[in-house]
Amino acid sequence: MTVEYQSLLVPGPTVTPVSEPFWKAVARKEFILQKCSDCKEFVFYPRSHCPYCWSENLSWKKASGRGRLKTWSIVHKPGHPGWNIATPYMVGLVELEEGPTMLSHLIIDDDPQNLAIGLPLQVYFQKCGEHWLPFFKN
Repeated sequence: MTVEYQSLLVPGPTVTPVSEPFWKAVARKEFILQKCSDCKEFVFYPRSHCPYCWSENLSWKKASGRGRLKTWSIVHKPGHPGWNIATPYMVGLVELEEGPTMLSHLIIDDDPQNLAIGLPLQVYFQKCGEHWLPFFKN
């Protein structure tokens, strides 16, 4: 089934002053992550303090957009009725090349039966309703 994601009436992300740079970058089809200037770790989800060393010295850096599949699930009953038309769809945990793990929608070209942990993925920017979201595809 082909889904017209742009026509979905779904809520967008919760944008805060801390996460706003990330969501603005996604809308420009750019993938950025926070990086701690003190311990050099990349951070996701956006936050005001590094979860590794508690430093407040986080800055935004361009990220590769590449990752590997850690696990996945097929959604048959979404948490918001706006996603009903897209069911079943896949979500997964993607371990980003820079280190953090991100929960995301998955666009898989192959039969889902062929999914495997470690599958290489690339960020794919998808417009859903009025909002842009980072999906991952193989």
